[in-house]
This record gives sequence, structure tokens and C-alpha cells, in this order.
Amino acid sequence: MTIRILLAEDQGMMRGALALLLGLEPDLEVVAQVATGDAVVPTAVRERPDVALLDIEMPGGDGLTAAAELRRRLPGCRVLILTTFGRPGYLRRAMEAGASGFLVKDGPVEELAAAIRRVLAGERVVDPALAAAALAAGPDPLTDRERDVLREAAGGSTVADIAARLHLSESTVRNYLSAAITKTGTRNRIEAVGVAQSNGWL
Repeated sequence: MTIRILLAEDQGMMRGALALLLGLEPDLEVVAQVATGDAVVPTAVRERPDVALLDIEMPGGDGLTAAAELRRRLPGCRVLILTTFGRPGYLRRAMEAGASGFLVKDGPVEELAAAIRRVLAGERVVDPALAAAALAAGPDPLTDRERDVLREAAGGSTVADIAARLHLSESTVRNYLSAAITKTGTRNRIEAVGVAQSNGWL
């Protein structure tokens, strides 16, 4: 049986190389390639792949959001996250989104091909070093609203700007920022954003 693959990767050279290498496997066929997060689901609905290989950070929507939507629209399609950023929070969020696997891009293509076959067989495949890091890091302590406020703060927005964009009062924004700073064990919002990003919570 030929395994049909959708490949979502915003870097053209990486996408082309992966498609070429996977196509050399006798039982794998890349039937679709997309460069943006918002193209994943419509392309998958049209092409009906068996496995979707998704990068996390793409223009037009991230791979984790696409993974969750893909699981709703095409529950038979297995999702394998393939990323440069081996952050513990990304792994947790990927599993919550319904992904069957999570690998970093620096592994050999033979390992990726084997992972594709394994997730299609119903297994869960996770990079072992990342799994250990995720266990050590513990769960994401931030609430959805605290993450929203930190995302806005990451761009250097003022409290007033964040309040206007999120339709909150300025005092509420300050409370969320204070809570996020406390939970991340940092001294200010810049440090809190840094910790949250490095852990993959944002």
C-alpha cells in the first residue's frame, strides 16, 4: 500500500528536499505540498492524505492549530509534527491537538519514514529527548488569557494597546501580566515572554 503524504513546510528548499527524499521510499508518496498554515486543511480535504507532516511555525497559521482542525475535519488522517523547535510546551500542545507524533527536523530521513509508517499503524512517535524535556518542564502553568496577554506583550505593546486589542480593562491586563510573571518566576513581562516562548507555551 502506498502511503499518501501532505507536507506543510514554509521553507521551499527544506520542503523540496523532504519531498524528494520521502519519494525515494517505495511505499511513500508526497501528494501535496503547502507553505502556509491556512492551506493545510483545504488541501488535505481535497487530497485526502493518510499522513500530514506539519511544521509548527508557518505564515498564515501555525501547525498546531492546523493539526487540531485537521483532526476534526479528517479524523482518519494521522498528523506528525516535524519542527526545528524542540520545545517541551510544543510537544504537549501537539498531543492535545491530536497529533500522533512529534519529531525534530535534524533526524535522518529513514527515521522520519519509519515514523510515518508507525503513526499510520496507530502508534504514537515522539522524539525521546523532547519527551524527557517535556516531563522535566512540567505542565504549562499559564491560562489562555495569560497567554493571550503575553503574546500581545511580545510585540512591545503597551498595557493600553493590549487592553484595546483584547477588549479588556487596563487593570485586568496588568493582573494577567502580574500572574504570568509570577508563574514563570521572572521579574518583568519581557522575561516572562522569553520563558514562555522558550518553553513553547506561546
